[in-house]
Amino acid sequence: MTIDLYYFPLSVPCRSVMILAKYLGIHLNLKQVNLFKGEQMQASFKKINPQHTLPTIDDNGFILWESRPIMIYLVMKYAKNDSLYPRDPEKRAIVEHRLYFDIGTLFENIIDCYRPVLIGISDTPSEKYTALIEKAFELLDGYLKDSRFVAGNELTIADFAIGSSVSAAKAFTFDIGRYDNVVTWYEYCERVMEKCGFKDTYKTIGDFYSAQNHKNSNT
Repeated sequence: MTIDLYYFPLSVPCRSVMILAKYLGIHLNLKQVNLFKGEQMQASFKKINPQHTLPTIDDNGFILWESRPIMIYLVMKYAKNDSLYPRDPEKRAIVEHRLYFDIGTLFENIIDCYRPVLIGISDTPSEKYTALIEKAFELLDGYLKDSRFVAGNELTIADFAIGSSVSAAKAFTFDIGRYDNVVTWYEYCERVMEKCGFKDTYKTIGDFYSAQNHKNSNT
């Protein structure tokens, strides 16, 4: 099976989809869209995705965007069982909750905090969001208090999404060492997803952040 993935290498949501696809054994035909050059606004891409967002997939004519629905779709269509996205209503509800927590709290505050550095307008992150990130990590640490993974004791798509967000936070120099449960879980994710390119997220984004930070401090 081959699915077209429109992506940008520095996009955290794109990375989570790429890691999950590799975990599932899905071959992706990667089509890079350079956000910095505004390629997402080209008519050819807007015809595919009128919201011009990444990631976007084209699975034999089925077009879908937004990383979390994409991950749900990939698991429901191509996974060998339902462990990554359980059919059980209660288990699935917890997975859904963690996905919403990621997009609305954890990932959102991480990006808002470090955006000034990423877009080149400052050499320091926004202090306004630092406390919000810390609160999000406190919540995440609590979720992991009595479970091996973020939505229970089985690996789910929530771990792919939140794992990518935490990897980005680390790459942006946020210290996750204060959250013992998060550290234990994150290290386990590194091992479980090692062959899927999990560590590539940290390196790719970390190298760019360091270069951008250096560039901003010298302008």
